[in-house]
Amino acid sequence: MAVGGNNSPPYSAKTKHFNAEIKRNKFYSMALVTLLCSAFYFLGVWQHTSDTTTRRTSIIDDTQINNCSPKATIKTPQISKSTNLDFSTRHAAEDKIATSPVVSTSTNQFPRCDIKYSEYTPCEDTNRSLKFDRDRLIYRERHCPEKGELLKCRIPAPFGYKNPFQWPQSRDYAWYSNVPHKHLTVEKAVQNWIRFEGDRFRFPGGGTMFPNGADAYIDDIGELINLKDGSIRTAIDTGCGVASWGAYLLSRDILAMSFAPRDTHEAQVQFALERGVPALIGVLASIRLPYPSRSFDMAHCSRCLIPWGKNDGQYLIEVDRVLRPGGYWILSGPPINWKKYWKGWERTEEDLNSEQSEIEAVAKSLCWNKLVEKGDIAIWQKPTNHIQCKIDRETILNPPFCQDQDPDTAWYTKMETCLTPLPDVSDVNDVAGGKLANWPERLTAIPPRISSGSIKGITVKIFKENTHLWNKRVAYYKTVNNDLRTRGRYRNLLDMNAHLGGFAAAFVDYPLWVMNVVPTESKINTLGVIYERGLIGTYQNWYISKPN
Repeated sequence: MAVGGNNSPPYSAKTKHFNAEIKRNKFYSMALVTLLCSAFYFLGVWQHTSDTTTRRTSIIDDTQINNCSPKATIKTPQISKSTNLDFSTRHAAEDKIATSPVVSTSTNQFPRCDIKYSEYTPCEDTNRSLKFDRDRLIYRERHCPEKGELLKCRIPAPFGYKNPFQWPQSRDYAWYSNVPHKHLTVEKAVQNWIRFEGDRFRFPGGGTMFPNGADAYIDDIGELINLKDGSIRTAIDTGCGVASWGAYLLSRDILAMSFAPRDTHEAQVQFALERGVPALIGVLASIRLPYPSRSFDMAHCSRCLIPWGKNDGQYLIEVDRVLRPGGYWILSGPPINWKKYWKGWERTEEDLNSEQSEIEAVAKSLCWNKLVEKGDIAIWQKPTNHIQCKIDRETILNPPFCQDQDPDTAWYTKMETCLTPLPDVSDVNDVAGGKLANWPERLTAIPPRISSGSIKGITVKIFKENTHLWNKRVAYYKTVNNDLRTRGRYRNLLDMNAHLGGFAAAFVDYPLWVMNVVPTESKINTLGVIYERGLIGTYQNWYISKPN
């Protein structure tokens, strides 16, 4: 093709000279720009270096960044156990966040840990736990690192981490890169717990004792007790696996706290959290569960393999402590329906029959009433008060009622072989501690612990004012953080100092749940109030790492 006329060559000598001139001019321009950029860069570096010499900073060696270890020396604030922590809120006048600038005089910088620590849980370190007693699975309890073992670095996300699927899709899917463990897909393949599909896991909702799915299994339970009228709001699932039971209860407005121990390969509850289901690492061994007494309307064990009849019934005694008056304990799996399954369970008929007899005996000693055993499911009910149970103590001596102990104390508190007494009532038809409203009215109704005056310093007026205050505060938070206004952006939130649960209550209409933490250092133990509102939470000492 010709350019500039039919007879003109594509590039003449004149054109070549013109192009060379353009190139020369461009070279000079680029050289000038490069020179100016370099000058401004070095000027900025000089100013920054000069400024940093006037400030206190923490200096960290490159070796610490690349190899975070307990021996890494980093300049950090020293916290003494004698420090008086102040848990009052830090909102400015008229409940607005202060806008005045905060001048920092000190900067503490922490490097990222090595990628091998991406799933490190300080108090649940499987390698460290091996040096503790294996009896009763004590080695799987919380064992926090000593001072010289503490890591002073930031836990990194797993390589390739992605934002989790939004709820409700997250109930059924999780990214493989977020929890890179295929072990369960092989071990539990027949039980239909979890499938690996391409770049993600799929959770079909199956379980060892619910081959037709968790939804159908819950429907079976619903035929035996009422799951629809709001009388059952909070539940606890012992040995939850990937928490499919808790996941499918959410559509029924029932909030389950699922827990399971950390396995050698992975923490199964990490799958639960990726699914958007409340869960904590935990085990029934020798210390109490980190919840107050009378917290849950329903407790559940589906093939959780806890020896309920052993150790003088301590495990069922602990379930009794956290179960509400009139609450239900549901058991499926061994030994229930052993006549049908004993061969598949590879156990003798005598062994399974003996195990069930032990469980029945412990339940009876706790004054529980066996409501029903149908198919693979057995359900017991705790009495609504202890009037008759105290009379029965004349003939049933063990376990005795506990004396002079706080039933709500549960942080590193040893389990006992005594029955937690329910609050006194005057009539056999009364509910000990006060009858709770059904959900959703329960959220805003006055909690019985407050109306009875058992929480020192918290009155009905204070509770109402606190509820109003947190509605106002959360509304303000949403104007500051647009993501809080976006439904589905967040699935779980952590309230580090929950007090009466007002923060969580203000989000009740959003598709999220809040883990309410009441610090063990707080002067007033309010976690029982939070559970009486139909919310969930746990105790936590913020000097020690959290189990998830």
